[in-house]
Amino acid sequence: MSIFRNRTATAALVAVAAGALTLTACGGGDSDSPAKDNSKSKQDAAAQSKPVQIGDAQASTGPAAEVPGAKPGGVATVYQEADFSHLDPGQIYVSDGKLLSRLIFRGLTQYNEDDKGNLTVVGDLATDAGKASDGGKTWTYTLKDNLKDENGNPINSADIRHTIERLYTSYITDGPTYLQQWLSGAGTTYRKAYEGPDKGKHLPDSVLETPDDKTVVFHFKEAQPDLPQMLTMPGYSVVPVETDTKEKYDTDPVATGPYKISDFKPGKSMTLVKNPQWDPKSDSVRHQYVDGFNIEMNHDDEDQTKTLLADQGEAKNAMMFTGQVATTQLQKVVSDKNAMTNRTIQGYAPYVWQLNFNMDRVKDKKLRDAISMALPADAVYKADGGAYGGEVANSLMSPTTPGYDEKYDPFNRLKKPNGDIEAAKKLIKEGGFEGKTLVYAYGNTPVRQKQAVLIADALGKIGLDIQKKEIDSATWYEQIGKVKNGYDLYMTGWGQDWPSASTVFPPLYDGNQIQDGASNYSHINDDHVNSEIARIQKITDTAEATKAWGELNKYITENVNPAAPIYYTKVFQIFGSNIGGIRYSSDSSYVDVTRIFLKK
Repeated sequence: MSIFRNRTATAALVAVAAGALTLTACGGGDSDSPAKDNSKSKQDAAAQSKPVQIGDAQASTGPAAEVPGAKPGGVATVYQEADFSHLDPGQIYVSDGKLLSRLIFRGLTQYNEDDKGNLTVVGDLATDAGKASDGGKTWTYTLKDNLKDENGNPINSADIRHTIERLYTSYITDGPTYLQQWLSGAGTTYRKAYEGPDKGKHLPDSVLETPDDKTVVFHFKEAQPDLPQMLTMPGYSVVPVETDTKEKYDTDPVATGPYKISDFKPGKSMTLVKNPQWDPKSDSVRHQYVDGFNIEMNHDDEDQTKTLLADQGEAKNAMMFTGQVATTQLQKVVSDKNAMTNRTIQGYAPYVWQLNFNMDRVKDKKLRDAISMALPADAVYKADGGAYGGEVANSLMSPTTPGYDEKYDPFNRLKKPNGDIEAAKKLIKEGGFEGKTLVYAYGNTPVRQKQAVLIADALGKIGLDIQKKEIDSATWYEQIGKVKNGYDLYMTGWGQDWPSASTVFPPLYDGNQIQDGASNYSHINDDHVNSEIARIQKITDTAEATKAWGELNKYITENVNPAAPIYYTKVFQIFGSNIGGIRYSSDSSYVDVTRIFLKK
């Protein structure tokens, strides 16, 4: 899952890493005296890769277990830095969209999370997490009774079929593509296999079968044991066929969850109110405690942090979605014992922030290696929250991803976390790159602006001429997701969609997936990488596949280097004193929005 945290996203995404970790860290703020750094290590992060459990029909039956102390009523305020990039579920692949989706959309499956961060896949619209047959090539889902959308229309198997078929249309460009590829072929070829519902045709029953109103059957060419996890992604939430407005759906979607959108002013605000058609008896995950959410945009991390820490007036009922405690406010927050004890959550997120090289434009590997060596990783992550915000990355794999190797350090990050300028200069000279101009694109948020200065200055020290290009953060992934985006360098964040490197390497590094809106941001198209991805995806032994992904990671870094790892992310959020039910979610990597209530 992609992540652009100041408006998000895994990414995002989607993080499927169980086990929230308590973190404390050095602070910045207005004081020269940092807080003690007790942040968790990469070894601790590995504990977040616990296997996801599969729930039965009983675990999928609502209502959801009550949150201790929860009370109904009131309206919660949400501070957001920027607008949501998409509201159409099929287009959602970033973190803020995921949190919103948990409130307004439902899919066939969903995660149920306990207080220790352990995740269980349960049936959401379906009666259970799915029944596999034919060695995992066939999966059958049965829909629950009395499911309706916000307009009162019954949700049946035709709606599930339509939800999947519309993902093949030309206007769905930014969402996940796992299901489409598993059903109709790898890479971009799935669109060639089926033209989409706009042509008046259905996917064949040999691929997707709906024998009656309650039954949905998936037929895959290969075993797909991860289907229950994959279907939890917001990108596969149901879009009822009666109310699908195609392109317009992206600004006015129909709710199936406990809340619906009553008012939306793009770029300014969104109001959620209770969806009276949502039946808590059908939902074992979500609650409907507050009467609604007022989502206010244009609040950057510093504004959010100052307002929430002050805890005055409306701010007592306010919360973050994907905002972070601002670096400049760390010391003040850490020093406030009441806030730290009662109003903050912390966790280790699965995202890797990396500098992508547009390989259509930055073609020389020696130049890419020089830039990778020079990156001031330590300074860059500290601009995004210090030790609370992350730590230096040594690999394209996150510490929460099975197969991660802590000792692997191709760019000497451990010894020189702020860049090996001399080594980089040597490569620049050898390649004759002195004075070369490169365009560095970044989002127009305070954190990305600070990071852009740090990166441009470091690359200037090795003899490169970096031209900074600022982009609207609300459309960040749309802009850099274009194959002909016109930029040489740009930073993206990616987190595993569930605990497997199979959700990292295929979407990011498979050359068969180069197209507008795809996640191969560097446009890598290496024959060995492509063939290895195809080979490893067919390995059914988890240990063998994990080892193979680790080896491929090293090949990609050492033989191609399409992207340079910079930092891993941690999450540190603060809330108003009247917000109840807050806890870190190892599903979303941010607050668990399904539990929120007002204490008074």
